[in-house]
Amino acid sequence: MSLNANTDISSLARKVVEECKLIHPSKLSEVEQLLFYLQNRRKTSGKERREKRVVKPRDLTPFEGMEIDEEANINKVDEYVELLYEGMEEKIHGATLILHLSRNPDNLEELLKNETALGALARVLREDWKQSVELATTIIYVFFCFSSFSQFHGLVTHYKIGALCMNVIEHELKRYDLWQDELKDHEKAFKKYQGLLVKQEQLLRVALYLLLNLAEDTRTELKMRNKNIVHMLVKTLDRENEELLVLVVSFLKKLSIFLENKNDMAEVDTVERLSRLVPCEHEDLLNITLRLLLNLSFDTGLRNKMVQVGLLPKLTSLLGDENHKQIAMCILYHISVDDRFKSMFAYTDCIPQLMKMLFEHGEERIDAELISFCINLAANKRNAQIICEGNGLKMLMKRALKLKDPLLMKMIRNISQHDGPPKHLFIGYVGDLAAQISPDEDEEFVIECLGTLANLTIPDLDWELVLKEYNLVPYLKDRLKPGSAEDDLILEVVIMIGTVSMDDSCAAMLAKSGIIPAIIELLNAQQEDDEFVCQIVYVFYQMVFHQATREVIIKDTQAPAYLIDLMHDKNAEIRKVCDNTLDIIAEYDEEWGKKIQSEKFRWHNSQWLEMVESRQMEEGEPFIYGDDGEMERPDLFYSTDGITPASGAVSPDFFSDPYAQNGDGKHRYLWSIL
Repeated sequence: MSLNANTDISSLARKVVEECKLIHPSKLSEVEQLLFYLQNRRKTSGKERREKRVVKPRDLTPFEGMEIDEEANINKVDEYVELLYEGMEEKIHGATLILHLSRNPDNLEELLKNETALGALARVLREDWKQSVELATTIIYVFFCFSSFSQFHGLVTHYKIGALCMNVIEHELKRYDLWQDELKDHEKAFKKYQGLLVKQEQLLRVALYLLLNLAEDTRTELKMRNKNIVHMLVKTLDRENEELLVLVVSFLKKLSIFLENKNDMAEVDTVERLSRLVPCEHEDLLNITLRLLLNLSFDTGLRNKMVQVGLLPKLTSLLGDENHKQIAMCILYHISVDDRFKSMFAYTDCIPQLMKMLFEHGEERIDAELISFCINLAANKRNAQIICEGNGLKMLMKRALKLKDPLLMKMIRNISQHDGPPKHLFIGYVGDLAAQISPDEDEEFVIECLGTLANLTIPDLDWELVLKEYNLVPYLKDRLKPGSAEDDLILEVVIMIGTVSMDDSCAAMLAKSGIIPAIIELLNAQQEDDEFVCQIVYVFYQMVFHQATREVIIKDTQAPAYLIDLMHDKNAEIRKVCDNTLDIIAEYDEEWGKKIQSEKFRWHNSQWLEMVESRQMEEGEPFIYGDDGEMERPDLFYSTDGITPASGAVSPDFFSDPYAQNGDGKHRYLWSIL
């Protein structure tokens, strides 16, 4: 949709907000106003454009107390220049008159033609800036007026005003440190200090504004970085002048988009100094500070600093502020990515606020930032318990099932992975989840529903009844065919089969359906994918515990042969599951037991030979075998004696669980979930 005189501004504004995820819906009216302005603006001359800049006081008013002097006359510039060659008071007066002229954009081009005037101002600044703060402030302000327009940046650069400003700022920051030391010893100097501070901060403000304007050119910005601009700005964050702080934080925010500048900020205590500004009464200062923190929060080390300095509860408190909650939430989301910090959210009122926001959306799609944040938090067990308090889980399930929202179901899936009370709450929703497993449903939604069901490793759950009632076996079997669906969905089907196979009768039903050959075919197709291989082997591991399925696997399939091939896989977890599964097979089938023993011996023997030969090559030792190279040590063969009790009963708990949960209760997946 284009913008012209006939465009419907309201419709266009809604489309912009919908398409741009960075614009919160609450900003719709502001977007409309901006579009209305763009629609009604007309082409203007350079002079008219400069006139429009006058209405932006933040651009052209770096400090208060100066109004345009009606006595200043553009035709008398040469007279004002002559004052610059006299005493200090005359110099200040001459510079002030020229400043009054330069604050009117109409005069800038005329002043530009007067090289004598500009050259004199630059010379006086270079020679006398240490003599008078007022003189330095006034002259820098003149050049600041030029810097407000990109076409005049060449002029400012020509007179090296940027470099001079860097020197001025560095000098004034050192003076400030000296004043601080003097105040400790002389309380009487406080009043004098306050007066000096006001003048100094005016000078700093106009100098920094000029530099900010010049930093539009990235080459100029790089020169500033080389002169330590980041450290100077961070040092200025200790000031109390809010307008100066707005400028400094804005400058830092602009710089922070470049990696080198961000690294400079990481080297000094930027986050610590910014933390005192959150929250603050000055709305603009708070807003720009949060935006800077958001830029910095992409760095892991700086996120750590934010937590260390206590920003987590401060940011959480801003979730209730309509003006700042979106940015605060984005920063908190970045913090929640790190597992170390997820548990800390349980000690704030963050989760109740997020749950309230979720349910306030009605039937609208939940904001990506909000639901992503909730998904991260739900991966922590304590957070999951807080989410489920009251009717939390019930409300989430109701909304997810009604709207078929895959992201909300992903949050629910994360909750379901935790052992204890949260997991048992899902017993009442097994049927609802199973009903969603259908080829007619959205694939992403089905993936999350399957993942949630697969997490429900609850002993008393009758999986056979669930599979029969919702006729899931044909669906699961069809989805095992390579290429029948996206790999993510097929993988979830395999994991689901592994979970339900813990149930004896359910495992037998699956075996009778012919699902085991389908799994072997899938193993052939996905043999290069460790995730698939590991989960398929785990299915075999579960099925060999049950007599009915064990017989099918051993007698009617080539699964043991595949497992033998995988005994020495490069993936340690795959090797572990294979070993445990083959140990059970060897105990119950003598023929396969011999093959497994032989293969284990062959492998370990070859490894040992390689080690000996390698050592021989390194040390020059003679070969230690006889002519035939055979070993006569039958005790080196592996045996499965003692693996199972005399009764022959085998329990999954008897073996070490290759999918043991880690400390934070994550799902038994063997891969990382981002």
